Amino acid sequence: VEGFSHIEPVNGYLNLHFSPDRYAQRVVDTVLEQKRAFGRAVPRGEKVMVEFSQPNTHKAFHVGHLRNVILGAAISNILDYAGYEVIRANYIGDIGLHGIKWLWNYITYHSGEEPGDDKTRWMGDLYAEADRRYEEDPSVEPQVRALFARWHQRDPEILALWQKTRQWSLEGFDQIYALLGVHFDRVYFESEVEEPGIQLVDELIRRGIARDERPEGPVVVPLDELLGTQDKYRTLVVLRSDGTSLYATKDLALAILKFQEYDLARSIYVVDVRQTLYLQQIFKTLELMGYEWASRCYHLAYEIVNLPGNVTMSSREGTVVLLEDLVREATRRALEIVQVKNPELPAEKQQAIAHSVALGAIKYSMLSRDNTKIVTFDWESALDINGQAAPYIQYAYVRAGSILRKVGFELPPSTLPPHALTTPEIELVDLISRLPGEIQRAAAEFRPLLIANLVYEMARVFSDFYTQCPVLQAEPEVRAFRLRLVAAARQALEVGLAL
Repeated sequence: VEGFSHIEPVNGYLNLHFSPDRYAQRVVDTVLEQKRAFGRAVPRGEKVMVEFSQPNTHKAFHVGHLRNVILGAAISNILDYAGYEVIRANYIGDIGLHGIKWLWNYITYHSGEEPGDDKTRWMGDLYAEADRRYEEDPSVEPQVRALFARWHQRDPEILALWQKTRQWSLEGFDQIYALLGVHFDRVYFESEVEEPGIQLVDELIRRGIARDERPEGPVVVPLDELLGTQDKYRTLVVLRSDGTSLYATKDLALAILKFQEYDLARSIYVVDVRQTLYLQQIFKTLELMGYEWASRCYHLAYEIVNLPGNVTMSSREGTVVLLEDLVREATRRALEIVQVKNPELPAEKQQAIAHSVALGAIKYSMLSRDNTKIVTFDWESALDINGQAAPYIQYAYVRAGSILRKVGFELPPSTLPPHALTTPEIELVDLISRLPGEIQRAAAEFRPLLIANLVYEMARVFSDFYTQCPVLQAEPEVRAFRLRLVAAARQALEVGLAL
């Protein structure tokens, strides 16, 4: 049979063996025809929203936020390649006590000041200062409360200042997103769902889903009682006794707004694992309200990142490691490696390479562990040129490019390998052929880890191929096939790394 080397019955199964040469030619040809579209599925006609990042304005953007952004962006890329129409959403905390504390400190001690280029650092420093004053001086709290009241009463002066300073934060976030290569299609704000959330609570009380215990207690949804479960969902507080909103007030309204705006097949929340019970409570409350789409809401939980020397993350103490600092340090360390490996390159080229290696190293170390496992970030393993790390994979991509550069990236026409394929060639073709299937699996399971593992295996086998199989020095027909195989491997690595 064409395309099969032999067929044999074994213990009631029929084993069909591909002809390695035909299969190899077919895989290589497919990749080279499809280029960057290799692994991209046909559109499914289904919309999926991925909500991720969710920083607070008027605070620092630190490394604690990093895994969320990287995970959300990777999942969005993978779902996009798997054929879904992806809406990348961000939900920004722009209201609440933290912002009012910041405003009070700004009005009292920094009136008229403006941030320089490093907006996020400046906003974060002022927040740490505000929090310190709030904690140390008892006279500050009533002043902050009075300011909060003016904000609630929509005092034009306070609102204008809030909007202006919020914009500084947003511009700072945009600098960070640009640095990480992340974009959003829809940005939601807590301030836009607060009022609808408070109105929603009235509806919950009216329909007997929520119990109003004010003024002594808050407004609660007794989930276990309503669902007939025991100690499973407990009770969700949806409004404070003084009538002010909580996260839940706004999250319920946000979920409804998302499904009003978009016809979603899935709404994915990339949120820290510690919010698991809380999000189950939100989804169950929406179910009790009769929203059939509540079952299409999904919590993609992830664990925290530990940094070298157990640096803890706290915006209050100002002991946060800022994202720019981590990237700067990674770039400095990567530059040392580049200077040793490529001393002949001009300085700005070395700097650009170091920057790419640094970002790859940070992202890969977050994605090469399961979402629900704690990541302990450490420099040695993140920047390991010989280990399971981004620089090793990037290096395989570069090596493939250096072979192709010698033929001016001009490839010979499709050819059947004229020789018995070596083990590295067979393994490389096999791994390349798996990429489309792994993309589908990673999308179904929300696990970028699968792609992270596959590109590493591809790089490892490419390294074996590179050392064991001559390309440019081989016989003409063998050379033709191997050049095409090198180009296909490079293309598959490019797609995998981009995801």
